[in-house]
Amino acid sequence: MGSGGSRAARIPDAELIRRETGFSQASLLRLYHRFRALDRNKKGYLCRVDLQQIGALAVNPLGDRIIDSFFPDGRLQVDFRGFVKVLAHFRPVDDEDAGTRDPEEPELPNSRMNKLRFAFQLYDQDRDGKISQQEMLQVLRLMVGVQVTEEQLESIADRTVQEADEDGDGAVSFLEFTKSLEKMNVEQKMSIRILK
Repeated sequence: MGSGGSRAARIPDAELIRRETGFSQASLLRLYHRFRALDRNKKGYLCRVDLQQIGALAVNPLGDRIIDSFFPDGRLQVDFRGFVKVLAHFRPVDDEDAGTRDPEEPELPNSRMNKLRFAFQLYDQDRDGKISQQEMLQVLRLMVGVQVTEEQLESIADRTVQEADEDGDGAVSFLEFTKSLEKMNVEQKMSIRILK
């Protein structure tokens, strides 16, 4: 066996993580090195401060919400497996994902539906299964900053919710969210090429 295999063997639960995420062994190894570099104190886990070192998240208007997704249920730390499972949402979809997966296995995190679930939870901050006009407004504020007046933002949030709200309850459910994005290439827009 070559040195690549022996290096991957040091990754805890490597084969399980590969099956859960669809990452190649080489990608998993790169992510493991990145995880260890972020874990400056060699604790074996990352906390919020560690993830805030990632430049792309620091400048992303939704960076804090993306970081929150690494810490579900109020957890304060994420191990390598949890770190990779969140990043797997951003792994580009390739032909292998569609054609060779066993239908009995769970859907990969980078499937269209799982990418949409991930995006939905960035909006649905109170976790009630709906995006309210107020939650939409909060995201718009993060995305555009001071470039647009508060009145304009409120108008955009109202219109966006009204257009997607098919049942008239004043909020956007996950089903309504998926329908409103059915023409968008979510698989590509929510992908980071280095995460092959």
